[in-house]
Amino acid sequence: MGIFFLCPIRNVVAQDSTYYVDYKDQLTTRIYTSRKYTSIVVNDRVNDYRWRFEPNTTLNLGVGATYNDLTLNLAVGFGFMNPDRGTGESQWLDLQAHMYPKNFVIDLFGQFYRGYYVQNFNSDIPGIIGAIYPELRLRMLGGNFQYLFSGDKLSLKAAFLQSAWQKKSAGSFLAGFEIYGGWANNDGLMLSQEAVPINRNFSGLGFFQLGPNAGYVHTLVFWKRFFITGMVSANLDLGRSFLDLERGREYLWGIQPNYFGRGFIGYNGPKWSLNANYVRSYVRFSKVEDFNSAFVTGNYRINFVYRFQPGPKLQKYLDYVDPEKYLPINRKQKNKN
Repeated sequence: MGIFFLCPIRNVVAQDSTYYVDYKDQLTTRIYTSRKYTSIVVNDRVNDYRWRFEPNTTLNLGVGATYNDLTLNLAVGFGFMNPDRGTGESQWLDLQAHMYPKNFVIDLFGQFYRGYYVQNFNSDIPGIIGAIYPELRLRMLGGNFQYLFSGDKLSLKAAFLQSAWQKKSAGSFLAGFEIYGGWANNDGLMLSQEAVPINRNFSGLGFFQLGPNAGYVHTLVFWKRFFITGMVSANLDLGRSFLDLERGREYLWGIQPNYFGRGFIGYNGPKWSLNANYVRSYVRFSKVEDFNSAFVTGNYRINFVYRFQPGPKLQKYLDYVDPEKYLPINRKQKNKN
């Protein structure tokens, strides 16, 4: 299945500094493997059970390119990379955009899944682990927006997109806000009746929440071209959650702490780059009827990157995504000359 990733945020002025170099005029190409997922976690505080529903998503092989901060990646889950694991079939469209302009971090999510299986259950009740829910559906939309206070010293494009080179170690605080909404439901009950009595079972759950966040990111550069980047942010969201119980839908307003983490490690050379990264978002629900639930979204990738200067024939097509060539100040300078 094809995976689409678009990063349509462009900076107008080159950001080369003593801390990092931005390769805006070069074409950054990549071959990569990746897997995306959105899991459902349900904690029954009354019976002390913890469930984790996982989609049977594929390991994908993809190609992509970045030029002038515009990124396009396409990937497919080939059969030879995904032997049958006996956990049912899933259908999904998982759209994740992670954008890193100079002073901002922007994450957009659109998850549409159908078909889950029970990956984890903290009990020895037989027949639950691996149980397949072909009609279990999940929908989630949301975004995370943060301001990077030290954008002059730290480039997240160097870690995630490899369209820049971080020359010196640097760190920065971040602050912003997030907004999410989503739901999951099944044609029948979501939890096994062997483990949960009927009055503690439900067929669906959902939420809407928004609130502020704050975090910190740091890149450690060693041996000049090797790097490790870690970023974590904590969020405090106000929202409304619901459960579809046998007696009807129950709502609850509440404030929930969430977190968003990402990690990057690799080598970034003048032309070549090899790196791995992982992005993970954990969005909790309010505790309706003593159920603690959450949607967990993740994306891990391994990238093999090659950068080069486009030739004249290719450059004329890339000029269409170069805003500097259409700025009024550039047109005036051209007429003056």
